Amino acid sequence: MELSLEGQQHNTMLAPFTTYHIGGPADFFVEVRSIGELGNAVREAQNAGVAYFLFGKGANILVTDKGFRGLVIHNCANRFEFLDRNRLRAESGAIIAELIVACRDRGLSGLEHYVGIPSTVGGALWQNLHFLSPAPARERTVFIAEVVERATVLTKALDVKEVGPEYFQFCYDYSSLRETGDIVLDVTFQLEPKPKEEIQRVMEENMAWRIAKQPQLEEFPSCGSVFKKIKGVGAGRLIDQAGLKGFRIGGAMVSPKHANYFVNVDHATAADVLVLIEHAQKVVKEKTGYWLEPEISIVGAR
Repeated sequence: MELSLEGQQHNTMLAPFTTYHIGGPADFFVEVRSIGELGNAVREAQNAGVAYFLFGKGANILVTDKGFRGLVIHNCANRFEFLDRNRLRAESGAIIAELIVACRDRGLSGLEHYVGIPSTVGGALWQNLHFLSPAPARERTVFIAEVVERATVLTKALDVKEVGPEYFQFCYDYSSLRETGDIVLDVTFQLEPKPKEEIQRVMEENMAWRIAKQPQLEEFPSCGSVFKKIKGVGAGRLIDQAGLKGFRIGGAMVSPKHANYFVNVDHATAADVLVLIEHAQKVVKEKTGYWLEPEISIVGAR
């Protein structure tokens, strides 16, 4: 395999770039800081016949201990601009947390529900970023799809095209990006004017709920929720009912605070996490009859 990308690195450990702090080396690694550089990296990899993987904040993934055989593209294309009073266009590497603050300061609502979630714009569309708002008056699951007006994508055939939200076939924890191999270059969000104080209140309420209910990355590295939601039944509730809170394999542990979070408490390996996932699936199936399907993506050689 040969690549000739400006700034590319070889045998780069991926653990420091993931929220789990877990992961072996990538054969090739490059940071891209514009959508032009992103497109060039993808084209270079395709033309060279090299497998590639794109990520932003490194959440919702578990990189294996053997790492990734090919090119890992770290998407740092983070420019954004307000097009008019209500619309925001952001490159796919823009950090959702930064957009939330910028929108609040302009009195624009729609993104504040996702405060505290580590995600880029591209990652948000990949999984249709969502959150069950805790306040009784607003208690419903909100989705990033609700504010997507249009996007620019680079298709697997290396064509660039503008698409509407229907293109992504959004549903719970899903977009068609998982199947098509398309890459989001930028997104335009349609937002709603609201008082800054009201937006700030939602941010504070949601963040307080997260701190109370979920282990925080600064103290307990994780990938977020490990298993998909089962309709009408919480995956975390099933794991709790199976008596697995606090259960540990190696450096990986089922969080005592939220059982659907498997946290890295002591230099966990990907192997530790994978064994813990399999154990939880087996025990929950035996004790409750439900089979848990992983929500996270497993990346790299097994």
